[in-house]
Amino acid sequence: MSKKKKKDGKGRLTYKGILEITRGGRGFVIVDGMDKDISIRPENLANALHGDEVRVEVPEHGRKFGARLEGVITDVVRRKQTEYSGSLQVKQHFAFVVTDSEKMPVDIYIPLHLLNGAKDGDHVMAKILEWTPKTKNPVGEIVTVMTHEAANDIAMKSILAENGFPLNFPDDVLEEAARYPEGVDSKEVKKRRDMRDTLTFTIDPVDARDFDDAISYKPLKGGNYELGVHIADVSHYIEPDSALDKEAYLRATSVYLPDRVLPMLPERLSNELCSLRPNEDKYTFSAIFEINKQGKIKDYWLGRTVIRSVRRYTYEEVQEIIEGAEGDNKDVLMLLNEMAQNLRAARFKKGAINFSSQEVRFKLDETGKPIGIVVKESKEAHQLIEECMLLANRTVAEYVSGIVVKDKPVPFPYRVHDAPDESKLSIFTAFAARFGYKFDIHTPESIASSFNEMLKMVNGKSEQHVLESLGIRTMSKAVYTTDNIGHYGLGFQDYCHFTSPIRRYPDVLVHRVLQECLDDKVKPAKHMEAQCRHCSEQERRAMEAERAANKYKQVEYMQDYVGEEFEAVISGVSSFGFWAETVAHKCEGMVSLADLRDIDDFEWQEGEYALVGFHTGLRFGMGDRVKVRVVSANLDKRQIDFTLAEVPQGKLRTPKNKGKNIAAPTKPKQGGGKPKPKRKR
Repeated sequence: MSKKKKKDGKGRLTYKGILEITRGGRGFVIVDGMDKDISIRPENLANALHGDEVRVEVPEHGRKFGARLEGVITDVVRRKQTEYSGSLQVKQHFAFVVTDSEKMPVDIYIPLHLLNGAKDGDHVMAKILEWTPKTKNPVGEIVTVMTHEAANDIAMKSILAENGFPLNFPDDVLEEAARYPEGVDSKEVKKRRDMRDTLTFTIDPVDARDFDDAISYKPLKGGNYELGVHIADVSHYIEPDSALDKEAYLRATSVYLPDRVLPMLPERLSNELCSLRPNEDKYTFSAIFEINKQGKIKDYWLGRTVIRSVRRYTYEEVQEIIEGAEGDNKDVLMLLNEMAQNLRAARFKKGAINFSSQEVRFKLDETGKPIGIVVKESKEAHQLIEECMLLANRTVAEYVSGIVVKDKPVPFPYRVHDAPDESKLSIFTAFAARFGYKFDIHTPESIASSFNEMLKMVNGKSEQHVLESLGIRTMSKAVYTTDNIGHYGLGFQDYCHFTSPIRRYPDVLVHRVLQECLDDKVKPAKHMEAQCRHCSEQERRAMEAERAANKYKQVEYMQDYVGEEFEAVISGVSSFGFWAETVAHKCEGMVSLADLRDIDDFEWQEGEYALVGFHTGLRFGMGDRVKVRVVSANLDKRQIDFTLAEVPQGKLRTPKNKGKNIAAPTKPKQGGGKPKPKRKR
């Protein structure tokens, strides 16, 4: 992506990168391999929008903006967003959509023959079909009429579109998916290891519809066991460069919102042919281990199989059995759980970091409105499956990493995670030291050991939330790449994603390369690194969509609690206020600096993650408990505003102007939302 080239002999260079546009309107193109972004003046943006992949032209000895080169966008390679919601206005000879998005500066022109049944005044979703650099308005068609849909349904669809995920599959993709026959073919079965007589079952969330992994168990002579990890063989169905393959690659991931899943594959594949449903023969790609009770691997086999799951468990059912309830295959589940816990313990002993994270699930009514919030915990039933999947992922990566073709490693989509950034780590360790936790930062291994020791010691203490949260922020982001630097957080030298091909495209790539290696017919992929970058970017967009949707549901939920007070924990601090997360429902809102001015003038102390009162010494820091009142819940802005319900008297300390006559802080006034002019000092 960072490669430059001469253009038309005039000493101009072109680059390809991702465009970011600031609030002021200036653009910056981020190019892989370049230390500085390329600056773009507003008049040189053409019709490129924030998040688009673009080509930018830079004079070889051109002018600069600060330390950056200045350029001109010449072409949009790929749009981040191609579908927009908005209001349809139909005229005599044409129509146009006024979009809901502030990021789309112009209306979308709709030819009358592309209205697809939509009428004047309808709320619609329009898809851009053509938008040349010389054309002011894009040309589009109406793909969905949303006039009679609920506001929260429109919001979820808009969030998906904003992040570049198409809401519907093209007709040719659906037709291709519909051609595949039911069941398994006897000729194909003969090419595979037949596992249908081995005890096999799935363990998934209660609301899961696509079952992409199963595990099998069989006792072996000599006291060891056979543990099979079986993964839906999506690559059997998706042929490279087919319409189905291109669409799966474009999406690269399924997106999980609180009230829906936008799948990577059409339902015919994701929920039917590939899903490992009970009492159905299915094609799978498997990692089969000879293992002892202590979790020690004696041998393994990788290859294509055919299985038949005999039972579908939910996590809750398995957890009840682990905790003592009776149930099907109890002895097997208890043994597998013991193996998993031993694998888990060995992982942490070798340097994996034991960060815990809380996930929130919304209880929704029939209209999609949240009526309750549940915090999901990771229990031993979840860990049983997690350790089996980690084992399979690691083993596949180790196998492929050991293969060399023409003195070069096989191009392969590893899942890597770099060591923490030194600057972030130094800030965090200094902060942790205030609570008495010391870090050895001499080696990556000692850093991981220090993190685990801190996480063990902090468990159950008041500072647990803040240190876990800030610790996670020091970590690098995991990505896909052919550069196998290992996975720091998991403590693995080799790692990949093999176990979820129904919902992740990198797993499909892994399956294809793995089969080539097993067949000794490796065909090195020329564009593997570019595919890895695309998948990493799509993963990031999916996470942004999921965060936005969760925030929308939080706001929607808190609309019923405006004026009420809640216990909360400070989850973030900035120069303009602090964020607090309610203890009861994990909903985050902001207490602005303006709402604190009745108490004191506050200074932001960045290194301490705190706001400190100039006169009173009152301190609001990450992890502190506060009582807040809900002032507003704005769905358009996806924003919850809090005000401080009462001043935490126990937080007072010696003020900076000790000895002066300072009135004691009082309970903030009701409402608290009107900012006062800043007092002069």
